[in-house]
Amino acid sequence: MPLDRRHLGGPGGVPLDAIVFGGRRATNVPLVAQAFDWGHGVFMGATISSERTAAAEGTVGELRRDPFAMLPFCGYDMADHWSHWLEVGAAVAPEHRPLVFQVNWFRKGDDGSFLWPGFGENSRVVSWITQQVDRARRRRTDVGAVASPVGLVPAPGALDVAGLDLPDGALEALFDVPAGSWLAEADLTEEFFDRFGDRVPARLREELADLRARLRA
Repeated sequence: MPLDRRHLGGPGGVPLDAIVFGGRRATNVPLVAQAFDWGHGVFMGATISSERTAAAEGTVGELRRDPFAMLPFCGYDMADHWSHWLEVGAAVAPEHRPLVFQVNWFRKGDDGSFLWPGFGENSRVVSWITQQVDRARRRRTDVGAVASPVGLVPAPGALDVAGLDLPDGALEALFDVPAGSWLAEADLTEEFFDRFGDRVPARLREELADLRARLRA
């Protein structure tokens, strides 16, 4: 179902505080990242991808694009779907817009093992997300996040990892943003956008350019 402004706190709707996207990625994508703003959040949703597994058709490890996890279900041009999301956000007061997040439970270390235990421990990430919502809604001044080229990530100590037996360096690796790999991914994103021609919203092209600029800074 397309997003409607009623879902963002309008009359007759249910307010949404957070929208969370996720894909299965062994590299690049941090454990969790918060969008800088609504437009960046739409960019996050539009560029969600997962690496194919042996259970999926195609080459194992190849990126499979699935914008908003809606590609098999979207009944109209996907670029128009992105425009719709941007329009809904523009029609809603900033304080009523949900915060947008991206999660990735599947990042791996150099030895091929998962860096994050997953399963019930994912609630630790959800807890950080809810704290970020609380900070925004209550205008709290404590720092829960720091900026990375791909979004806001938990500040040191903000993500509860007490009692977890994480390998040495795993937490740092979970939030590593390798500029070279991300610039290569930006090229793949541009190729993906080009499939939709001039229907791609200009804002998303701008977000891609901004991402490249942050990675090169």
